[in-house]
Amino acid sequence: MKKFDTTLYFITDSTGFEEAEFLRRVEEALKGGATILQLREKNKSTSEYIAIAEKVHTLTKKYNVPLIIDDRVDVALAIDAEGVHVGASDMPVSLARKLMGEDKIVGATAKTVPWAKDAYEQGADYLGVGAIYPTTTKVKTVLTSTDTLNDICKTVPIPVNAIGGLNKGNIDVLKGIPIAGICVVSAIMKAESPRQATYELIQRAKELEIC
Repeated sequence: MKKFDTTLYFITDSTGFEEAEFLRRVEEALKGGATILQLREKNKSTSEYIAIAEKVHTLTKKYNVPLIIDDRVDVALAIDAEGVHVGASDMPVSLARKLMGEDKIVGATAKTVPWAKDAYEQGADYLGVGAIYPTTTKVKTVLTSTDTLNDICKTVPIPVNAIGGLNKGNIDVLKGIPIAGICVVSAIMKAESPRQATYELIQRAKELEIC
């Protein structure tokens, strides 16, 4: 299996930012210690997505951090990203794996134990599980209990990350659950200092021994 670290899985959100400021915030998060980065662009055209992905990939390669493209296998292949993440309404994990190849990272979303087992059996390298808390990054938020998160962690042998409204002040609910890391969007993207926010999240996670 590919080597990658999901301790601090940073998911971008360019909403409301000019490109230069968006890229600055992405780089600040990388400087702060983000261990893997997902570029999420729900509303860009294919050409726009590829253009911003190339710029973000230049940054992630500089810091030796894997770049995961959300949803779009075509974009991931176009820029030779390290991986792709597929959700429930996206391409099946098995097809993403076939198209990406065995050497690339394929991540998947899961909200139940059967869902998690199915994603693993189809070839997922890691899972994102949530939302643990309500989040502002999606119109609809379906919450996942920490009990379910714990059950998923114990059911599949691949890294499981918690996602959904997480920040340094509320991740204590994850203590004792054998997750591989936390996925964070707003707590970094909207922070006054993305670099400091990323660093503090990692330190808090280490204090709680949750990743």
